[in-house]
Amino acid sequence: MVENETIDVFHRGRFYLVQPSRQGYRAGIDAMILASCVPNRFKGRLADLGSGTGAAGFAVVSRCPMVKQITLVENSSFMLSFAKKTLTHPYNAAFRKKMSILEADVTLSGRARNEAGLINNSFDFVIMNPPFNSQADTPTSDNEKARAHVMYEGLFDSWLRTAAAIVNSKGSVGLISRPSFIAEILVALKGRFGGLRVVPIYPRRSQAAIRIIIIAKKASCSALQIMPPLVLHEEKSNTFTLQADGINSGYSSLWDTIKS
Repeated sequence: MVENETIDVFHRGRFYLVQPSRQGYRAGIDAMILASCVPNRFKGRLADLGSGTGAAGFAVVSRCPMVKQITLVENSSFMLSFAKKTLTHPYNAAFRKKMSILEADVTLSGRARNEAGLINNSFDFVIMNPPFNSQADTPTSDNEKARAHVMYEGLFDSWLRTAAAIVNSKGSVGLISRPSFIAEILVALKGRFGGLRVVPIYPRRSQAAIRIIIIAKKASCSALQIMPPLVLHEEKSNTFTLQADGINSGYSSLWDTIKS
């Protein structure tokens, strides 16, 4: 192992991530939860926008053996260097043929986006974990960490514009964010995706939600649904609930609760 990087085990040893130990973004349970919104028997092509080291994408291929192809889309050359190390790690060899890396800016539009490799109608599912902290919430001199965590005006609109362009007519999008941004997300989804299913994520059942997962289908006219929540921890304990442990370990998914 090289200084300033770690090799971290996910899904109980089914895949490994090479991650920066100090600088930049380190993946955790948010990525595992995001990946779990993909159907268990998903067979298509998936794009992980803003993929970082590839945590969510690898979590999908680890749980969904019939997936055809996963593209990790990242704009930071620093984070891409770790994604490439993750892809070539010997313990990830079983997934290598189904994974690819694309260096591209998610906020591009039109011809520039296509030329960058984000081709219209080329994916069946898009997942994303956009930055959702304000500059005031995340004061840092680490440019890579700021890039991964700090949001900017119009972020959800630009990311969801790209998602709507690159998924096919029957495609879906899944994203994770803070509950405080739900209004902005709904505006950005309007006219692009419908049939929204919102899953609140509670640290404990007695506490307010700290994250939301939103899954939506392109051009759907179905009504928004608030789904049963995911509760992460047992009350008065740091022990994961059975559902959260299953998701974090790659043995179950949020799709199980939203497919009906």
